Amino acid sequence: MEKIVEQGLLYDFYGELLTEHQRRIYEDVVYNDFSLTEIAKESGISRQGVHDLVRRCNNILQGYEDKLHLVERFMRVKENVARLEKLSEDREVTRDELAEKIRFLSHQILEEL
Repeated sequence: MEKIVEQGLLYDFYGELLTEHQRRIYEDVVYNDFSLTEIAKESGISRQGVHDLVRRCNNILQGYEDKLHLVERFMRVKENVARLEKLSEDREVTRDELAEKIRFLSHQILEEL
């Protein structure tokens, strides 16, 4: 997964667990694409301080994911839903085969929840 997409997903799932200060700076780096220098000037901290804070936030968010696996589960559910959509368009599958595949994928999705 591309680094920026991964950072965005981790933040979407666990960002509320960061402090307000951490969230503001992390959003400026990841979502707003501000430079470390711009953020440092605006926040009244050094450029190195911004860099360290972002790295620390990445580690915190990754730590939550390592323990809870919410992003991983979300991605597996998303893949199974995509398979269901593709399956719904397959005109060569018999009704019985379709029902069996839907049951299988549905079961996999429910296991992830």
